[in-house]
Amino acid sequence: MTIELVPQKSGPQISKYIYGQFSEHLGNGIYGSLYVGKNSKIPNVNGMRSDVVNALKKIHVPVLRWPGGLFADTYHWVDGIGPMDTRKKIVNTNWGDVTENNHFGTHEYFELLHQLGADAYINANIGSGTVQEMAEWVEYMTMPGESPMANLRRKNGRQDPWRVKFFGIGNESWGGGGNMRPEYYSDVYRQYQTFMPQYDKDHPIYKVACGPNEDDYNWTDTVMKYAGKYLDGISLHFYTLPKGTWGQNKGDATDFPESEWDSTMTRAKHMDELITRHSTIMDKYDPEKRVNLIVDEWGTWFDVEKGTNPGFLHQQNTIRDAMVAAINLNIFQKHADRVYMANIAQMVNVLQSMILTKGDKMIKTPTYYVFDMYQKHMDAEFVEGVGEVPENVTYAASQKDGKLTISICNYDAHDSKDVNFVGIKPFKAIDSAKILTANKLDAHNTFDDPDEVVEKDFSGATLNDEGLSMDLPSKSVVTITVK
Repeated sequence: MTIELVPQKSGPQISKYIYGQFSEHLGNGIYGSLYVGKNSKIPNVNGMRSDVVNALKKIHVPVLRWPGGLFADTYHWVDGIGPMDTRKKIVNTNWGDVTENNHFGTHEYFELLHQLGADAYINANIGSGTVQEMAEWVEYMTMPGESPMANLRRKNGRQDPWRVKFFGIGNESWGGGGNMRPEYYSDVYRQYQTFMPQYDKDHPIYKVACGPNEDDYNWTDTVMKYAGKYLDGISLHFYTLPKGTWGQNKGDATDFPESEWDSTMTRAKHMDELITRHSTIMDKYDPEKRVNLIVDEWGTWFDVEKGTNPGFLHQQNTIRDAMVAAINLNIFQKHADRVYMANIAQMVNVLQSMILTKGDKMIKTPTYYVFDMYQKHMDAEFVEGVGEVPENVTYAASQKDGKLTISICNYDAHDSKDVNFVGIKPFKAIDSAKILTANKLDAHNTFDDPDEVVEKDFSGATLNDEGLSMDLPSKSVVTITVK
């Protein structure tokens, strides 16, 4: 089948923040994986685990959402500052009822961001916190002059303020973040944002309101109606569950029937309808598209790996997850005029992660390689395409620095697909071509075999005067850049 690209037509910029990450105080998502402490035998820099940080630097993580998630609405930031031996221990009631020692707090988070080269996205506690607590946290982090919280920051070892790029006011306030009605949450949001200080006038903090759970269109309509003029972005949460429900049996991450491969792809593609319909509601109140849609929780959610704590949400990551990642990233790029940031859940050891760790061992997941292959779309210009797309195929194209990048996913469980892109005559040669594929539906990397599913050079594409032609194997993600 033939698809005509139109690189001459200017499209919206694909925000680099679409490739954002999320780390919550959940299971082994932070401790032992991102943060091991300065005295750990595992190599680290200022407590941050070096092998994990170095792997994440290679995919240029643009932004990291923290500290939650549900954990955010039980988190009191003052518990996580000061000397380690004086930090308050709490019980993580959301995730496993385990003891949280608060050794990873505000200073450690910004140290991790520094090592990653990522921007901050902090979620405030409005579920069990106060307006004053939130305002003082912002003061602690961003106040450059003399003030009680700025002086406390200096006492704890940080002279200069940090920059907070994004700030979330509420997380899942419709559920575990407070069980609020949208009308009530809108008023709470308006109150909190009123008292959120902006000390850096040249770089005001970008304010994100709690948006809907999946297809709760009334929530979006109500929040945009009553609070839209006070916010910069509104969040959306949607997880890919193979069975489509939140029951006890969500399906295995590995050793699943082919029917669950198909249902997983169907569920993943539903993201397009959700974004389209929520965006249409936003258009009613914001036709200029000033307010962005922020998909700050997305990804696969399966049953936990056998033998692990059910509250830790630890699951394997297969070539199926890679298909879900590519489908979603292509959808986000298609909606680049409204979607400004997305944060996959979660970065390490939790749900659809980039990396899995076990003691001092580390492996990269198939999802990691998808994010690696999609880097060239960051801050590029979206390129439209016209033509019938083969069944079970999705793609996205962009251009930057005189090069055109096309990412294609063939999520068919069995059949290869022939695809031809035309309309790209200015481009004369293939600059790079990578593929991620596997033979089995649940192919995945393990600590004994960490390279079962890795990206490789792709030789199945041809560029000539007729266009760019390729033969896509089943269960594959391909990224090709032409110059």
